[in-house]
Amino acid sequence: MGLLDIVGGLLGGQAGGNSQNALLSAALEFINNQPGGLNGLIEKFKAGGAGDIIGSWVGTGENQPISADTLQNVLGSDAIGALASKFGVDPAQASGILAQVLPHVVNHATPNGEVPADGQVDTSNVLGTLTQLAGLFGGNKPA
Repeated sequence: MGLLDIVGGLLGGQAGGNSQNALLSAALEFINNQPGGLNGLIEKFKAGGAGDIIGSWVGTGENQPISADTLQNVLGSDAIGALASKFGVDPAQASGILAQVLPHVVNHATPNGEVPADGQVDTSNVLGTLTQLAGLFGGNKPA
């Protein structure tokens, strides 16, 4: 199952490709809008006791999963609530979606384990990479 399929499934299969790309875009926007961008998000995870989790996303090894509850504790109810209202879903659903999407976004935003110096994620590059990977692993492209 591809990343975009996961996101679609989390939304009850209601989301089409544009909605799924909008969710990925929102995750990227969320990162870039953090004070300090990705660096600020990393610090927030460290302060929330989840530094090892985000460290796995940034590093070159396997990504550790994060639960929706842990993510909500790290990011705060206000941040999750804002994302939920933007997409018309409840906060629990938003944190579940973000818990599935954020590891992939951070992973692809930090090639070779390198965080962009300014902390800002290149949204078009990351979206393109994630969309290509979702197509390959989701079986949407011929072998």
